[in-house]
Amino acid sequence: MADAKVIPFGEEPRARRKARRAGRTGRGTALAPVPEARTEHPPAAPPPPSPRSLEERIAGGLAFLRRRITGDYEVDDFGYDEELTDQVLMSLLRPLYEKYFRVEVKGVENIPADGGALIVANHSGTLPLDGLMLQVAVHDNHPAQRHLRLLAADLVFVLPVINELARKAGHTLACAEDAQRLLERGEIVGVMPEGFKGIGKPFADRYKLQRFGRGGFVSTALKAGVPIVPCSIVGAEEIYPMIGNAKTLARVLGLPYFPVTPTFPWLGPLGAVPLPTKWTIQFGEPILTDGYPSEAADDPMLMFNLTDQVRETIQHTLYKLLVQRRSVFF
Repeated sequence: MADAKVIPFGEEPRARRKARRAGRTGRGTALAPVPEARTEHPPAAPPPPSPRSLEERIAGGLAFLRRRITGDYEVDDFGYDEELTDQVLMSLLRPLYEKYFRVEVKGVENIPADGGALIVANHSGTLPLDGLMLQVAVHDNHPAQRHLRLLAADLVFVLPVINELARKAGHTLACAEDAQRLLERGEIVGVMPEGFKGIGKPFADRYKLQRFGRGGFVSTALKAGVPIVPCSIVGAEEIYPMIGNAKTLARVLGLPYFPVTPTFPWLGPLGAVPLPTKWTIQFGEPILTDGYPSEAADDPMLMFNLTDQVRETIQHTLYKLLVQRRSVFF
């Protein structure tokens, strides 16, 4: 009998090693496989909704035109046309908002998801573009895509064309009665208490808040029991640096002021193009009013204190945003 060959440890034939790795012994008896380690992967995110095809966009546009022609659309008792605002007016403002002013929005979570609220903001820029950008900011950044109903000055509603567009966009007269009706209906209402004093102030006074009137907006919020959300806008002051005011010409034209800027009226219509500044809009923490008694709206001292609190909050935030800003244009 041939001598058995001794295989040193660690020199097992390659075929047997392969069989052992495959879970078999030299006799061919199957061994229980060693379970492989599992790597847990998070569930895949759902694919983004595919963009509408050209045919769908054309069909939607034709349906929109058909409703406009036949009058098959709704407006509320203030003249607000939600469909026209969403489909047309917002679409026209959005490139200016996103590409030209590159608006950055902070604190949108301070706007309630439902129910009424009063947004109080500073006003500037010679022309009221800040109100329009604020309207886009609320709609496009709020999770519920809420619509902002702006309170506008009387002058807006006596100008041809502008009057109709403002009504269609949801703007209404800056009076306590209209504001309270909207708030009690659960709308988000925007007010800029500085009025013409803010929007028409000289460039040397930029970011210095003007007087907030008599605090009528606080009384309205108290009566409706809705929160007041302070809002600070940086960037609008520099779009038309107002270095002068032709008061005589303003009186002749029936305007609150006639701005003189480095480009207007010297460059004619070209001088009316705003400078492409970088904007920041920040919504502050809401000031609750539903805990006050019903007669609080008639307390002048309370209204003064709340008005001063809102004004100081906006002013402080403006200073903070200006310190953080790297450049007017970037």
